[in-house]
Amino acid sequence: MSVTRVWEIEMTAKSPISHRGELIGTTAIGRRMKILQQDGSVELVPVISGNSFRGVLRRIGEELLRDVLGYENQLPLAVAHTLRNGGAIVKTSAEPVTGRRLQQLRELIPQISVFGGAVGAAPIDGCLRVGHVVPIVTEAAPILRRQYPGPLPSRFDIEALESYSHLDDVATGRNLTDPTDDGSGSGSPVMRYDIETLAPGTRFESWVQLSRGSDLDHAFAADVLTEFTRAGWLGGRTGIGHGQIATTLTEPTGGAPMVDWREIVAARRDEAVAMLLSLPA
Repeated sequence: MSVTRVWEIEMTAKSPISHRGELIGTTAIGRRMKILQQDGSVELVPVISGNSFRGVLRRIGEELLRDVLGYENQLPLAVAHTLRNGGAIVKTSAEPVTGRRLQQLRELIPQISVFGGAVGAAPIDGCLRVGHVVPIVTEAAPILRRQYPGPLPSRFDIEALESYSHLDDVATGRNLTDPTDDGSGSGSPVMRYDIETLAPGTRFESWVQLSRGSDLDHAFAADVLTEFTRAGWLGGRTGIGHGQIATTLTEPTGGAPMVDWREIVAARRDEAVAMLLSLPA
């Protein structure tokens, strides 16, 4: 029996959120999306792309799967890349994964069944769909999925520009091998750059849909989303404190998962690892 579920998600930024769309000089400009307003005008609203959001969920899923199967340092790089980042289409003489072998792969590796990925020369579709992460602001009102009480902030209220400096170890303005160079030249060791961010306190909404997955897929996807509410993040620059969020899930109608995916996958651990090792690289 196939399972279809939709989770509605609301997030609140607990630190600056950065998601680069382009680089102009030394300024990283945030990604924006055109949204038509009710009066016919167009607003450019900062959003976190669904691709970025899906990537976060995929990485969480891979870590959960790795904990159960214990394949650390055992997989070829291309296979590990498929599990964690989606992989890449490459030329190969190996037979594509189709038919019964594909069905067995989905049964053994819920990560691939849910998120899909590129295996050899052919992509495998996943059964998970995700939405963009849209800030709850006035300019985004035409596409928001839910109604929110009270006046909403403008996109201009949540946008910020943060400046950072970086010590350039190459162009220090001083020849360290020359004892007569006192560093009085015009070179500067400090490089400055700017990052466009969304301010802490910004609220966002998104959604995740499991479309005609198995009971195993449902249990795995629900666990990934539970872990996302505990330790998920948004955007980039997490190494300098960006991307921290608090997340609220609206549980889908239709009931909780009926199976324990960890128990099922662990019971066929050797078979699952062998399947991963057999994938075309």
